Amino acid sequence: MQVLLVEDDPSMRAALERSLSRRGLAIVGCGDGHEALAHWRAGAFDVVVLDLSLPGLDGLEVLAAGRAQGLATPVLILTARGTVGDRVLGLNTGADDYLPKPFDLDELEARVRALGRRRAEPAAPAADLQLGALRLDRLSGAVYHGSDVLELTPREAALLQALMARPGHAVAKERLFELVFPGEPDLQVEAVEVVVYRLRKKLAATGVTLMTLRGLGYLVKAA
Repeated sequence: MQVLLVEDDPSMRAALERSLSRRGLAIVGCGDGHEALAHWRAGAFDVVVLDLSLPGLDGLEVLAAGRAQGLATPVLILTARGTVGDRVLGLNTGADDYLPKPFDLDELEARVRALGRRRAEPAAPAADLQLGALRLDRLSGAVYHGSDVLELTPREAALLQALMARPGHAVAKERLFELVFPGEPDLQVEAVEVVVYRLRKKLAATGVTLMTLRGLGYLVKAA
């Protein structure tokens, strides 16, 4: 089983690498958020064990960016942040399991192996997203208006998918920025507004409206 271990404490990371390797797991370790996302994109991992407190991108940003880019590897969050709110936030961002520090090594191994087995099981195909006359094929990422494919840039498609996943509900600009511009810390969150403007023009003839809710974010709704 191939495991990506993301932990910023070098001594903790080295100890976990040694212990899990002795238990028959193939471990790739790193301690930086940007490096973690690059490894995740490039590697065929069965499970990602992800700390939240990381330099560069923090763990939730890594998780959100990976999920936005279609990385479906099971993720176990491993962190000292043990409050219910932190667990809910991590799971809502796309984590599959959550183990607070301090933890028992046997439990960590058991949870990692359970996630690995879950990944090996055949998954049901993702259901398409439908909103009015728009349909988003979640397997291909294509957006259809009737039988015609909308010509969208990858950023426009990522934005529309995030909004169509919550029709009629506002999605915060900061959350959309994480999904549309993953791993681009040099950009400002206002860059989302440019993508919104362009996408709104392309949706004008589809019967789907992209609305701005001041102080809340953006939402899409069918006419």
